[in-house]
Formats: sequence, C-alpha cells, structure tokens
Amino acid sequence: MNISLIVVGKTTDKAVILGMEKYLKRMKRYLKFQIDTIPALKNAKNMSETEIKNKEGDLILSRITNSDFLVLLDENGKEYSSVDFSSYIADRMMQGTKRLVFVIGGAYGFSETVYQKARHQLALSQMTFSHQIIRLIFMEQIYRAFTIINKEPYHHE
Repeated sequence: MNISLIVVGKTTDKAVILGMEKYLKRMKRYLKFQIDTIPALKNAKNMSETEIKNKEGDLILSRITNSDFLVLLDENGKEYSSVDFSSYIADRMMQGTKRLVFVIGGAYGFSETVYQKARHQLALSQMTFSHQIIRLIFMEQIYRAFTIINKEPYHHE
C-alpha cells in the first residue's frame, strides 16, 4: 500500500522540515510515502473564504484518482488512539487499498466537493495546531502505526 499526504502551502519552518525528513527516512522500510504540496493560492487576500476553499478543493481533487481512499484531517473527524489508528491502517491494507490519501487542508478547511469525495475524516486532537506542525505530528503517527503493526518496540503501552 502507498500512502500520500496532500498539504496546502509550503512548509517553511526548518525544525518541522528536519522532523519530516527524519520520519520520511524511517518510513521507507515500511511503505512508499509521498508528500504532495499544493502551492498557496495567489491573490488569496482578494478572495472570500468560500472561493479559497473551492479553489484549493479543485487542486486537491486534481491529485486524487477514483481508486484512492481519501481521508481528510479535519477537526470534526474521528479521534483514534495510536493503537486504534494502527488498526485502521492495517484494515485498509487488508482490504486491498492501493493508495491511502490523507489531506491537510488550508486555513479555512475543505470545500463541499472535497468533503463529498472523502471516505473518512480523522481528527488528530481536539486542540488546534498550525498547519506546519500538524504535518510532522501526522507523519510521526504514520511511522508509529507501522511500528505497532510490526510489533516493534517504538510504542510503549
């Protein structure tokens, strides 16, 4: 199974970039993991929230195929423990999902068309995190999920 993470806007925080590189390197032994960055919209200052969500939504959907299993990282999504999240990933693998695509949207969230296309919504926490740092947190959780699936000692209970 391949996992892709689609993000809106470039990561500029050097500490976050270093952390993401660390987990990308670690994940290579388990799966093919890809980050797809959608550039920030130009002239967004002159657009409404709805216009921004719709334009970002079109760009997100242009990177999705019909066979992809789309999961949105959304504050209203389902929360999992790390063990339950690893079970979710394992279930997707067992069901033959070829490409599992997670999306971290822009500052205003997702358009209705993106919500309609999504198969699941996932919340990492009830707390609010910056769009930069959530990328690193999410990648660490993907790595943790695979160490749990493989019964490796990274995760302690």
